[in-house]
Amino acid sequence: MHIFIQIAQLLLCLSILVVFHEAGHFLAAKYFKTKVEKFYLFFDPWFSLFKKKIGDTEYGIGWLPLGGYVKIAGMIDESMDTEQMKNPPQPWEFRSKPAWQRLIIMLAGIFVNILLAIVIYAGILMTTGEQTINTDQLKDGYAFSDVGKKLGFKNGDIILKVDNKAIPTFNYLPVSLLFGDNVTVKRDGKIIKFNLLPEEKKDVLKQEGRGFISPRIIVDVDSILPNSLASKYLNKGDVIFSFNGQSIKYLDEFKFELNKHKNDSITLGINRNGQNINVKLFVPDSTVLGFVPSASNLKNATAYKKYNFIDAIKRAPVLSWEMLLVQIKQFKLIINPKTEAYKQVSGPLRLYKAFSPEWNWGQFWSFTAMFSIWLAFLNLLPIPGLDGGHALFTIAEMITGRKLSDKTMEKIQMVGIFILLGLMILVFGNDIWNIVQSIINK
Repeated sequence: MHIFIQIAQLLLCLSILVVFHEAGHFLAAKYFKTKVEKFYLFFDPWFSLFKKKIGDTEYGIGWLPLGGYVKIAGMIDESMDTEQMKNPPQPWEFRSKPAWQRLIIMLAGIFVNILLAIVIYAGILMTTGEQTINTDQLKDGYAFSDVGKKLGFKNGDIILKVDNKAIPTFNYLPVSLLFGDNVTVKRDGKIIKFNLLPEEKKDVLKQEGRGFISPRIIVDVDSILPNSLASKYLNKGDVIFSFNGQSIKYLDEFKFELNKHKNDSITLGINRNGQNINVKLFVPDSTVLGFVPSASNLKNATAYKKYNFIDAIKRAPVLSWEMLLVQIKQFKLIINPKTEAYKQVSGPLRLYKAFSPEWNWGQFWSFTAMFSIWLAFLNLLPIPGLDGGHALFTIAEMITGRKLSDKTMEKIQMVGIFILLGLMILVFGNDIWNIVQSIINK
């Protein structure tokens, strides 16, 4: 059932983004009195699920959820419909319009994607607000997974700078480390600087960057799972301060010791209501005790703010710009062969995993805003067949005063189609490979 909920969220997300993106092209074309022959959600090779013609435009829903399109009369696009181009240009055709109008029509979808992200972020800021964890208040440093330690980190490191710049909030610290070249940390009272090498990021990226760094938290008990081992020995508010007589303070230290004592008896030193007691228990092979820490030492570092309308309108474009910068850096990481990040690129067959197994509107809208920025960035790439490719040649025409012939544009468009097909093969190949590997490893 969970997978269907995730797929439903993905399809809704794609539908929203595709409709708004294509509506940008559609409305701009209509404004400049350009004929739009088709407006489709998803692609419709061979057949469509639904179609209806209203005026000059056929509206429809395709069966292949890889995007959507508007077919504008007199424009050489991915449909490669060149029959129309053999006839003399008509006033309502794209090719008859001035270069500046054609440029606006081509970039309108990207503009709408960015505008949509700003609107969504503004809505999130006004309803659920923004939570930040201030890095300068994380006095206990950070805990790192095994792959995080391969980058050169040690538990307790306090990260001061990434690429010689301080990162004010933890929200952007993990991605800054993945995109950074070097990091400055405070370790055991000493300032240390080391490089973040691309080949050392491979293992982190295999886990899609999740969980390799987290703020260090103390071992205190906030909630206990019913019928768990913890429910027999621990109480809410307990603070664990020793493990088999050895002093511990942080959750990463506790987990490290716990993993060394599978199927073994241990003694925990616990401070309960101001009194120190010892509790003996047997650690199962799973090492799952069944309690959740409160992370009380993060409270001073955590800030929460809900915005009014005016402040949300001011803050939302900043969030969108920050997300665009993240996408640019992510693309740089993907094209670097040393990181092997291209192997982790997800397509439609795995993208549903980005959504919560339970329907979560907050997470849904946050991902939709991010993905809208991602689509805007992708379409800006100067690849023939994408909006950025069309825009590049139009800008060149505006500068030089010379327009490429239809035959030349057809050849360029064909090159773009081959590039896009190659990218699709890479993405789908990654999806299929990862699915096969997950089945084999089960």
